Amino acid sequence: MKPYRADVVGSMLRPDYLLQARAAHKAGELMPGAFKQIEDRAVDQCIAIQEGCGVDIVADGEMRRNVFSSQLAEAAEGFRAIEGNSVDWFTMHGEIDTSPVTVGLVERIRMKRSLSAEEYVYLRAGTSLPTKMTLPSPTMYAYFWVPGVSEAAYPSVEDYMAHVTKILADEVAELVRLGCPYIQFDAPEFGMLLDDHQKEWFRAKGFRPEYMVHDGIDMLNSIIDAHPDTIFGLHICRGNDANRYMAAGGYGEYAKDLFARTRAQRLLLEFDDERSGDFAPLAEVPDDKFVVLGLITTKFPRQETEEEIKARVGEAARFVDMERLALSTQCGFASVAKGNNLGFDLQETKLSLVARAARALWPN
Repeated sequence: MKPYRADVVGSMLRPDYLLQARAAHKAGELMPGAFKQIEDRAVDQCIAIQEGCGVDIVADGEMRRNVFSSQLAEAAEGFRAIEGNSVDWFTMHGEIDTSPVTVGLVERIRMKRSLSAEEYVYLRAGTSLPTKMTLPSPTMYAYFWVPGVSEAAYPSVEDYMAHVTKILADEVAELVRLGCPYIQFDAPEFGMLLDDHQKEWFRAKGFRPEYMVHDGIDMLNSIIDAHPDTIFGLHICRGNDANRYMAAGGYGEYAKDLFARTRAQRLLLEFDDERSGDFAPLAEVPDDKFVVLGLITTKFPRQETEEEIKARVGEAARFVDMERLALSTQCGFASVAKGNNLGFDLQETKLSLVARAARALWPN
């Protein structure tokens, strides 16, 4: 398995011209063909930024998505805007900032198109570097389940999750057929379950935390096991939207399930500040997995130093052998299209630091 020491999580800041075009397209003021050309231009720009920064692998920056997880609601029927489906975020001062989850499940899902094949085909043609695609994990779609409404679509949460898993399995099979070498599942819901406040939110929606973790890993494994020659990553963070977060708590409670039971070969883990706890839970990571340390923050306009990053990698190496470590940012730069308040220059600086520190730590 290739080490990909300088990894990327996925999303990148959207240029203003793309945000303006998306708004015009939504308003019916820009035809689909013209909008696609603007999306293509943004992906080209995103690829060039990553190549210039020197990272080992390239993503399309999720330029064609409004939210990192929005493809299913956009590519399928069965979802609509719905009131009362809200989730608690926290400002960087720890204040609760409740936001609506604007989409809810109201009917059985009926696919209209692929989730990400278009994204990958264009990315593959645009770079000579190795490529990766990101997909939400099955249990990420728990956020669309609305008690008292979604039961009209599926008799139980478990039936809904089983169907979502089948949809994602079909999507992964198509990406593998198209030649995608590395597929990353984004699973912030696992990070949420490390926080007592968010556990109660899931319970109120009818999800048991132990089910979310244990059965959620089983769902992922059922997809991964079908493709032994493909690299799979599992990214866990604690929410990332406009410099806000959703949870705090170390990985220890669920480390054995999250790290040992998953058959994803790469664990991309948020470790940019104290919200993520210490490195001790990494002792549960088996010897056949890489840990991609998310040490460079995308939440704050803070500039880490190479020396700081090297020191923290040294701390992590007490629990995972240095040869099974790699680097990335803690999350993407724009899990939601509006992005975090960093700016393009700092985004490039941070990605360049990932690449430079990785070369210094693993020169061979």
